[in-house]
Amino acid sequence: ASEEAKSQGIALTPKYIPHEVFDQRAVERDPVVFHDMAYIGLRPRIVEGKEGKLAVELADFSVYWRQDSIANAEKALEKKSGSKDKRGELRREVLTKEWTGWIDYWAVDYEFGSKKKMIRVEREGTGEWEEQGTGEYVFENEWQSFRTRKARRLELVSAPWPCLPGQRKLAVKVVDIFGNDTMKTIEVTI
Repeated sequence: ASEEAKSQGIALTPKYIPHEVFDQRAVERDPVVFHDMAYIGLRPRIVEGKEGKLAVELADFSVYWRQDSIANAEKALEKKSGSKDKRGELRREVLTKEWTGWIDYWAVDYEFGSKKKMIRVEREGTGEWEEQGTGEYVFENEWQSFRTRKARRLELVSAPWPCLPGQRKLAVKVVDIFGNDTMKTIEVTI
């Protein structure tokens, strides 16, 4: 959609919808901030051999912050103790110099679309329940790499996964250090 809009001279800025939007108490407490969506760069790697195997390289990750996003973050920090220096000014520090430093966790679903998201719906007037598909799919975490306090290094290439020849859709989910998750799907032919 972004590329089509761009070709027509329209600039779209996709936004991440935070979970707080669905919590009335959170909405009443503070205005809910809609962050810009992050960019995930992926490179599929087909491992040759007797049977096809697929690995995924996380090649890039970017979070785009607008000036008002930074101002909102500073405003929130002013309320918290421990975020100011001796002179009462907000402390600023560089969190990371590398794009990988923004990532807390990433995971791969090598067969995205194989499991439909289902909900139970009551049939009107009968009191009986039936399962219906939502049109969405469940992300099944088949491989992941994450940071811990002691192990800060993040693996950037997933383990090879056995795959049958043909076309498949895979999904990668990245959770940044602020808890925002972004998912990207790609199609790969083995």
